[in-house]
Amino acid sequence: MSLAPAPLAIAGLGRRYGATLALQNATLAFAPGTIHAVLGENGSGKSTLVKLLAGIVAPSEGRILVAGAPVRAADPAALRRRGIGTVFQEVLIAPDCSVADNVLLGGDGLFRRAVPRHARAARTAALLARISDRRIDPAARAGALDLPTRQLLVIARALAPDPRILVLDEVTAALDHAERDRVFAFMQDFAAGGGLVLFITHRMDEVMRLADRVTILRGGRIVRTLARAEVTVPLMLSLMAPAALDDAA
Repeated sequence: MSLAPAPLAIAGLGRRYGATLALQNATLAFAPGTIHAVLGENGSGKSTLVKLLAGIVAPSEGRILVAGAPVRAADPAALRRRGIGTVFQEVLIAPDCSVADNVLLGGDGLFRRAVPRHARAARTAALLARISDRRIDPAARAGALDLPTRQLLVIARALAPDPRILVLDEVTAALDHAERDRVFAFMQDFAAGGGLVLFITHRMDEVMRLADRVTILRGGRIVRTLARAEVTVPLMLSLMAPAALDDAA
């Protein structure tokens, strides 16, 4: 009996900027039904990995595979079609557009809306209800909203194409504790339903609370991937930067 391929895998993935190796020889298979945290200090390669998985930049080497098949590099639409939804660290919205237009941004074709006009408000409300208990008016101008609400719009936008893989880069930074807990509950439900969450964070409490596996990046390389039973704060700190334990003492 053959095993199903991983929903997402990277094989020898790397990205070079001139003489700088931002990410090098990254090889890893991500399991379905898990929240997989990615940790590392600034400059460790986390943001580069996110941009590669989103198709924002092309790899200098290696491949990205979805369900065992390689995907075309540097093509955000192709990666979305393959089921990858990405939320970047920057809260990117179209401020003069409505909440609904922001949430459904990217799904419309040149001549036809993916969601008909009469259904856009209901679709937007349903997506936001997956991650928040607050009522957010789909007709409101996005630029008039506070930062936490804008963050919710961006997360909902990533959910609009019904992805099976979510790449979430520091998505809780702008949220208060109640909204953060609601997003955490969604992430756990998403994984319980067989989805894969790649959770990029610098917060150890979030990792300890949510992660099924943890990958540590340092200097553009994967240092180690830990199973849940192995994860401790001192170990993660020591792998991120050997001097971190002394600094934290």
